[in-house]
Amino acid sequence: MLNEQTSEKLYQMKLNGMAEALKDQLAQPDINQLPFDERFSLLVDRQWTWKENKRLDRLLRNAKLKLNACIEDIDYKRARGIDKSVILSLAGCEWIRQIQNIIITGPTGVGKTYLACAMANLACRNGHSALYVRTPRLLQQLVIAKADGTYVKIMNKLAKAKVLIIDDLGLAPLSDSERRDLLEVIEDRYELCSTIITSQLPIDLWHDSIGDPTIADAILDRLVHNAHKITLEGDSMRRKKT
Repeated sequence: MLNEQTSEKLYQMKLNGMAEALKDQLAQPDINQLPFDERFSLLVDRQWTWKENKRLDRLLRNAKLKLNACIEDIDYKRARGIDKSVILSLAGCEWIRQIQNIIITGPTGVGKTYLACAMANLACRNGHSALYVRTPRLLQQLVIAKADGTYVKIMNKLAKAKVLIIDDLGLAPLSDSERRDLLEVIEDRYELCSTIITSQLPIDLWHDSIGDPTIADAILDRLVHNAHKITLEGDSMRRKKT
């Protein structure tokens, strides 16, 4: 009876991991042979693991990553120009702590989005928040947000993500309002959080794609100078699978 009351109190205090560990201990006939400090240490370890798993689940759910990608699953055998040493150097997430960006360019289907999502997944596993957005959808959402009064809320959400993926930059020419919105997103994050950009266009063509020279200069200055640049190449992996 006493153990049941203790378990219930642990659940009420949201110490679910510890409560489950206590149940497991009580089901082991020889558990009393362990010293109290060892048993208590096992309970604490279980609670810590439970809490960390819950946090990771929350971070990954909020990130809304397009692909369930992990850097451990990156295929280095295909000739795509992926330098394994570069990926491993980024795996320590020091680029996030140093507030640096990652720019991934290359033709369609070579794995730009997968690599970006793998980096964001790793960021979440290291306790950093992340968020995935496609450029066309992002710009559309900002137009709607201006109309329904949620613009500030969305901008704050974009600014707070420790790692923001902006996927498919440069798919279509930007209107004046779109490039200004994009600049605001980049400006809000500048020297505060890291951004991952993927694009089919080489960086030297971004200026023309953005359109307005002044705004293009401002966007590129905030993104490129402190970015790790990864250039992928080769044929579409989607076509090969088909």
